[in-house]
Amino acid sequence: MAPGPDLLVRADQVVTGSGIVPAVVAVTGGKISAILPPGAGPGQAAVVQLAPDEVLLPGLVDTHVHVNEPGRTQWEGFATATAAAVAGGITTIADMPLNCLPPTTNVTALRLKQTAAAGQCRVDVAFWGGAVPGNEPDRRALHEAGVLGFKCFTVDSGVPEFPPLDDAGLERAAAELARLGSLLLVHAEDARSIAQAAQPGSRAYAGFLRSRPDEAETVAVTRVLEIARRTGVRLHILHVSSAAVLPLLADARSDGVAVTAETCPHYLALAAEEIPDGATQFKCCPPIRTKANRDQLWDGLQAGIIDSVVSDHSPCPPALKRVADGDFAAAWGGIASVQLALSVAWTFGRERGVSLADLARWMSAAPASIAGLPDKGGIEVGRDADLVAFAPDERFTVEPDMLAHRHKLTPYNGTRLAGVVRRTWLRGRGVYSGPGQRAATPRPPGRLLVRPALLAGAT
Repeated sequence: MAPGPDLLVRADQVVTGSGIVPAVVAVTGGKISAILPPGAGPGQAAVVQLAPDEVLLPGLVDTHVHVNEPGRTQWEGFATATAAAVAGGITTIADMPLNCLPPTTNVTALRLKQTAAAGQCRVDVAFWGGAVPGNEPDRRALHEAGVLGFKCFTVDSGVPEFPPLDDAGLERAAAELARLGSLLLVHAEDARSIAQAAQPGSRAYAGFLRSRPDEAETVAVTRVLEIARRTGVRLHILHVSSAAVLPLLADARSDGVAVTAETCPHYLALAAEEIPDGATQFKCCPPIRTKANRDQLWDGLQAGIIDSVVSDHSPCPPALKRVADGDFAAAWGGIASVQLALSVAWTFGRERGVSLADLARWMSAAPASIAGLPDKGGIEVGRDADLVAFAPDERFTVEPDMLAHRHKLTPYNGTRLAGVVRRTWLRGRGVYSGPGQRAATPRPPGRLLVRPALLAGAT
């Protein structure tokens, strides 16, 4: 006889792939074993009853997180990044291959990364590899070692050890990854367009914005789409900030190009007109653009042109943000937001008619699908029991001392947000139960994931 469930989670609102319904989610051995009608009995299982104001969401999948350990752990490390993630309802992250030292551009570096992460992670963690000039001989081995895909830049990455690919290198990488059946992720900004733009100046945000024009994105996206057409590679455009690329993406898909795209909460919530001069906590690349552009990004999401919403969590020590002098030209470009991504997207989305089912699709199902993680991304039988009790109407003000990531500087400090994560389960195991209340476990239960074809899941 098959074992009965060991956990039942009851809720008046459960966000499933077929809608938001009252249900009981049964968990057996860390997997969702059934979705039962509301009156299902407990049997021998432990029972959790969500409060009337709580909605049960699938654990979010954030495929764009810069953890930076090893090498720059003082910027962010696995312990702090995953503590912040789980407090924000994120149960799986995919770590980017740069800003750590060494970057994840060969198997030796991947093993160092995995060794650093082992035993520290409160959520499951997968890894992207890097495609940089000169690491062509290492890519197949990285693929075989289980990275989800390969990230590259078409512009200076900000760190010298992860240089961009030129057009020829990009084409070679795309052709190789197509043969491997892997995914090519591109930070798509055109270096020449940026070099020809106005210099960013110092404290004025408007000057910084002019230095990273929409053209930089459209030129680069056009070029990589052409390469994808020629090579047949699966292509993913990272952190779309300019709505001008939306018709390019739509046209490419209509032509049969296998392209997906993401944007980030900061592009959906913030606007250039509202950023004070000298407020370098808002600096990221590509930049936060205008209110009108923000509206068009929301339209692109709702139309399905943009597939997913991920954090691009990229923190650094406050000194590198140049807070003291507010120098946008010199400040590190990156926003710390992994803990707040869900609440930010919900706060600014609900006023546009966005539902929690929409957010679950954009922040859980789509990123899991893009990254090739079939056990993640939804409250469905057979998937991992990664669950979040979310109170959508509860509000809070962001204060630095509530943030679990290593450095507390974020553009959202002082912002009033809607939506509070009250509990998080990872594979049916309670891992978060409110601020400062991480579940007591002898060892953080997060697993290190590899591509499912390689039997993902071993720590």
